[in-house]
Amino acid sequence: MKPKSSATGQEDLFRSRLDQILNRRHPLFRLANTIDWSVFDKEFGSLYVAKIGRPGLPIRLLVGLHYLKHAYNVSDETAVAQFIENGYWQYFCGFEHFQHELSLVMQ
Repeated sequence: MKPKSSATGQEDLFRSRLDQILNRRHPLFRLANTIDWSVFDKEFGSLYVAKIGRPGLPIRLLVGLHYLKHAYNVSDETAVAQFIENGYWQYFCGFEHFQHELSLVMQ
């Protein structure tokens, strides 16, 4: 199933955005703003089935985690654990606000 489109709601009203609190000179911050993420949506979007199964994860999250896993030479489990602890990884993967738990990412 295609991923749900992310819409910012009122629950985010009092949360700080990652782009406001992270160092803009950090390599991952700069790389995240350099990559044309829409290319991945075009290339991989057709692989999602329209209405079968649970909603898919955002393509940017999947591509971003795969890149980070390769760049930092870590296992799947380590990449997920690092993702929850690292605001730069979350920003790189397309999140606007810090995620404190994995369940929030998987909704």
